Amino acid sequence: MEISSKENTQFFSYNTVLPVDRSSFKSESSASKDTQSCCGGIKIFLGALSFVYFAKALSGSYLKSTITQIERRFDIPSSLVGVIDGSFEIGNLLIIILVSYFGAKLHRPRIIGAGCLIMSAGTFLIAMPQFFMGRYRYERFTSTINSTASISPCLQDKSQTPLSSLEKSQAKISAGCVQTVAIIGPIFGFLLGSLCAKLYVDIGFVDLESVTITHKDVQWVGAWWLGYLIAGVISVLAGIPFWFLPKHLPKPERRKDSSTSSEQSKFITEDNKDQHKFYQQQVKITEMAKEFLPSLKSLFGNPVYILYLCASIIQFNSLIGMVTYKPKYIEQQYGQTSSKTNFVIGLINIPAVGFGIFSGGLIMKKFRINVLGAAKLSLGSSFFGYLLLLSLFAMGCENSDVAGLTVSYHGTKQMTDYEHALFSECNSGCACSKTDWDPICGENGVTYISACLAGCHASNGSGKNTVFFNCSCVGMLESPSQSSSAVVGLCQKGNECPKMFLYFLVISVITSYTLSVGGTPGYILLLRCIKPHLKSFALGIYTLAIRVLAGVPAPVYFGVAIDTTCLKWGSKRCGGRGACRLYDSSALRYVYLGLTLMLGTVSIFFSVAVLWVLRKRSSSHDENLSTNGESGTCGTKSRKDNFANSDHLIQTTYWPEKETRL
Repeated sequence: MEISSKENTQFFSYNTVLPVDRSSFKSESSASKDTQSCCGGIKIFLGALSFVYFAKALSGSYLKSTITQIERRFDIPSSLVGVIDGSFEIGNLLIIILVSYFGAKLHRPRIIGAGCLIMSAGTFLIAMPQFFMGRYRYERFTSTINSTASISPCLQDKSQTPLSSLEKSQAKISAGCVQTVAIIGPIFGFLLGSLCAKLYVDIGFVDLESVTITHKDVQWVGAWWLGYLIAGVISVLAGIPFWFLPKHLPKPERRKDSSTSSEQSKFITEDNKDQHKFYQQQVKITEMAKEFLPSLKSLFGNPVYILYLCASIIQFNSLIGMVTYKPKYIEQQYGQTSSKTNFVIGLINIPAVGFGIFSGGLIMKKFRINVLGAAKLSLGSSFFGYLLLLSLFAMGCENSDVAGLTVSYHGTKQMTDYEHALFSECNSGCACSKTDWDPICGENGVTYISACLAGCHASNGSGKNTVFFNCSCVGMLESPSQSSSAVVGLCQKGNECPKMFLYFLVISVITSYTLSVGGTPGYILLLRCIKPHLKSFALGIYTLAIRVLAGVPAPVYFGVAIDTTCLKWGSKRCGGRGACRLYDSSALRYVYLGLTLMLGTVSIFFSVAVLWVLRKRSSSHDENLSTNGESGTCGTKSRKDNFANSDHLIQTTYWPEKETRL
């Protein structure tokens, strides 16, 4: 028997459910169509939602990959870049609580679609400064193009204006899989960052043949803005399907023989059984508002929720700060380019995180771990993950030998007041500026801040092929037979640095995997410690707290701490301090890793407190069951009933599909 049009309308309505008696009159083919319709709707929704997660993750990770590019392009310190990075989360804070609370009762697909449009607009907005500001200007010694004539960077007449000046540049889908699919976003985000970092910032606006620096140069700025335009278009495309989805997905009819019905059908019906009466009648906005404060009070009265929230906030402070400045750390510590750094993070680290999240969920499902076991697994992964970070302290590189900053012009390592130490008798006859940053590498393996400060009296070639001769400061450490020449760019770090970088990558990948294994168990713990009708609201509060107390401040104070390790600051064209040109490698390593480990240690203490409360509740609950004469498997049903109607947290079985259905 076919379903009438009226019945079909009622079937697709969320507020109306067909009586169970009718299922006995439905044919096998009709029931099969219902199941296929429901499964198809869920797959479409999960596919669209996965694409949204991909778009958001791509935008966020691409922002991380452009930190150093933005810093150089606009000549700003790390602390200000941290404010820019933290502001990425501020837009969410304005409406996230209202959306998480009222969104569960309104047209959720269209809310998601509107959010995608807003996200794309914000992404486009980030790229706008590139089109409203002038072209990028970098410091480079001026020489005659394609000329072999010697030009002296060391000006003997101090009344002359130095030639070193700023030159214009011409320059299969199932529950839980959504979170795993979202990991693909950061992979493409960092790979996109790697690609854009190789393209010159003003590509399409200047003649690239006139650009005298390469992507390996310390002053190179990639096309950071291009990736934001791409991410904005992806966000628009991700939001389109949600405008055509129904308010609620249809629920399939359950057959009397429940053993033959699909697990997914069981999941949808059983998940909505307890809340069906709540959604049968239209709830007014004013009535929902009255429940806001009681719901908030119920959440904050749950000790496990509060302790886990505190642990997560502190841990995300550690992780967000570490991820935000990881590209900068690799560049400064190991002398790698921005393009290679982003490529390595996107191709090695991010997949390790995705595999860790998937492994955590697989362990939970295979061993049917309860909430207490989830807390143990989450704590264990955090403990061993941060323990692995300790080994990274021994995997650093020494400072580059930079005359006047890390070594004296005589080769000694002790430096006190580096601003005054930039000048020596070897360059005393030159009219040099201490604010310039146009490094050259001498044949002695020492880097000099500029050709003028190196005391070079002649040059040959142009742009990136310029070679400087008769450099008096280079000659101080050379034998008389050598020519005391220098080339453009920083000298390479020591021979041990490439090996240390390889060790760093290996430990970093293992650490990322270990920390990520606890992600899914922690998420399950969060969902199980709250009442079913408060899940959406609790997740909204959780997300809000993470973004306000971790996503916004962590990049800022990590940036401030990193700025304290700067050895050489640049100067803006209009005056004032610009971006840092050179960091103290040892100090940067201890500040960056030390701050990450300190926060991680505090987070572990809160996780231990969560485990202690869970153990206490578990033991007291078992005592109550024993007093009532219930034990073993006989008390399973009662335990589930008690959990569904109280704040007890212990469940005897694990059902991942139910936990991911909000």
